[in-house]
Amino acid sequence: MQDYSTKYFIKETNTDLFSIHSDRNGNIQILSNQGLLKPHAGEFLFPGDLVHDMSYRPMKDKKIAGIIRYQDQFVYVDDKAVLSNAWAGTVYCKHQMPDAKYVSGGNDFSFLISDGHSLALVKNSKTLWHKDLSNDTVSDIKFDSGNNSFFILTANSLYTFQINDHKFKKIYTGGKFTCFTPAFKGTKIFIGTTNGYLVLNKASLKPEGTIRQNLPATNITAIEEINGNLWFGTNTGAFMLRNNNKFNYYYGQRWIPDNSVKDIAQGPENSVLILTANGLGIIHFEQMTLHDKADFYERQVRQRHIRNGFNATISGMKNGDVTMGVLSDSDNDGLWTTMCLGGEIFRYVVTKSPDALQNCRESMDALERLFTINPVPGFPSRSFERSGYIQQLADPHRWQHASDPEWDWKATTSSDEAIGHIFAFGAMAELIDDEALKNQAVHLIDILMQHIVDHDLYLVDYDGKPTQWGRWNPDYVNGMPKSIGDRKLNSSNIIAMLQTAYHFTEKEIYKDKAFELMDKYGYFENLMRPMNEIGRAPKDADKHSMMLSGSWNHSDDEMYFVGYWGLYRYAFNDTLKTKYKEAIIDHWQAERPEKEGLWNLFTAITGTDNFDLDEAAWYLREYPLDLITWEIKNSHRNDIEKLNPNFRQQFTKEVLPPDELRISRHNANRFTLDGGNSGTSEYSAGDIWLLPYWLGRYLGVISEEKE
Repeated sequence: MQDYSTKYFIKETNTDLFSIHSDRNGNIQILSNQGLLKPHAGEFLFPGDLVHDMSYRPMKDKKIAGIIRYQDQFVYVDDKAVLSNAWAGTVYCKHQMPDAKYVSGGNDFSFLISDGHSLALVKNSKTLWHKDLSNDTVSDIKFDSGNNSFFILTANSLYTFQINDHKFKKIYTGGKFTCFTPAFKGTKIFIGTTNGYLVLNKASLKPEGTIRQNLPATNITAIEEINGNLWFGTNTGAFMLRNNNKFNYYYGQRWIPDNSVKDIAQGPENSVLILTANGLGIIHFEQMTLHDKADFYERQVRQRHIRNGFNATISGMKNGDVTMGVLSDSDNDGLWTTMCLGGEIFRYVVTKSPDALQNCRESMDALERLFTINPVPGFPSRSFERSGYIQQLADPHRWQHASDPEWDWKATTSSDEAIGHIFAFGAMAELIDDEALKNQAVHLIDILMQHIVDHDLYLVDYDGKPTQWGRWNPDYVNGMPKSIGDRKLNSSNIIAMLQTAYHFTEKEIYKDKAFELMDKYGYFENLMRPMNEIGRAPKDADKHSMMLSGSWNHSDDEMYFVGYWGLYRYAFNDTLKTKYKEAIIDHWQAERPEKEGLWNLFTAITGTDNFDLDEAAWYLREYPLDLITWEIKNSHRNDIEKLNPNFRQQFTKEVLPPDELRISRHNANRFTLDGGNSGTSEYSAGDIWLLPYWLGRYLGVISEEKE
């Protein structure tokens, strides 16, 4: 059941929203200080607004103070009566309480109403019972159909009122009550407070344990049972209680207009209505297969995230409006595009889709131009863009003019891009049954690796100097202490790159260079070093090593696992392949707490039986459809177990689901609790989601969709 949100914002200023309901026809009404409102327009990623509901013109003259869903229809209370437009308008029950604002309906069209200070049972325009509450203030009324009675909540007490004999009784006393609901077929009563919630056993009327405060947020403003699930509103978002006694947390504009929840109600078609101070969020639940989700993301990528063939981010958006953004260049255009291309390669192998093959061609054209647009043989640019763009002029160190005055290219290419190129070109050369694409891929592998070999295992830029991070030379790699991650990483990556080059070109120079590095310079020992030996540099290390080892580098994880494709699949012999498998699984064991779907599935290329497939599927299922960089906060939550500061920057015992975290690529720390921004960017699903999904499909560990 994929969840996603449609949002509706207040259109007029000075509007206060109070409560919300829907009826059996799918209509939604909101009670406000401006009268009855309803949602207008709005769809996923394209918010609507709240407008006056003019469906029944005479309602505009009514002083509606309360609204409920009764027998799946709207019922209102105003200063004169309880009324409805359903039942041919015959429900019009007069009362003598001009300030009535709370109402709940019984089995037989009797209604208990309150103005906060007194209660009255009315039926057929007659007041059957009345009571003043001199020392208490009513905040909510709910009907208990099983006992033909009402529950009445006040700030400090819970009461019952029996319709048959008009008995009014206080059944529980506490403090700072804010809201409540009977739940689970009436067996329990959940009461919200300003600091958590408590559960009463309806049979004994005694609390089940102490007040629960290990929650995403504790100032409870609304509680509602919807389709068997318990939903809570707070002043810091909404959450749903899961069967395992944990919560799904809905925070920020990924889900709702703002975090101050006023009311929660059942919505049309398996949705949940979350009314906030600034508007309405409708949480939809739609049954999907992973293949359905892949189709959705394919459209997202092709419609909004292709820039000159690159897999790009939309940036410069305002309030999450994807129509207002621009396709931005990136230092990692090469890497993000090769990862997206990898997904399209696996998609084509599995489906033989002509669309996937055409996507491959377009990406390959963009990647090849990274090599040809600059004057350095075999050197891949970071990116390219039409000349004259202001940011290019503001960054002259990276942006260089191409021979064609219409174009500029970006220099200072990193090892991230190099390993990405080799991964995607290797997969292309091995798996795609198109000779032109195969030859193109092998050619690009060859010129890149020939450049690196010719330049003493460096990426050498237009100025004749090695780039900052394109360094695999032994003087650089072995100049770092053994505990530094880059020593292991660079060794692993360059061997994978040389193996890939040899596998497809059969040029002995690549094989000879790889064995020289492993046998003479200790690169095999470096890449086999267990992950538990990677950590901070010793106190006497140089500044560069100290800088590299302040904490775990998650970009390194991305480079490792992308490189494992060539390290394992194109190993020179079975002995090495067996050893590489040990190194890959050792790394995966260190990564398991992150439940990173791509790392799990890359580990599966080794043929191991255990690679946490369930966690990979969980990652794919839980990733949000909305990839906008909304602000996310979790550090305030009491329902997660936090850890002391550590080298790996694992901030919690268990990683949160992807739809409760900031949107990020695979090079980010999935334990980061807060992040994002005010919806200024939308990331592409090409590298984030489609690569792991189609890799899993290619490996046969994720099946095709089934009914």
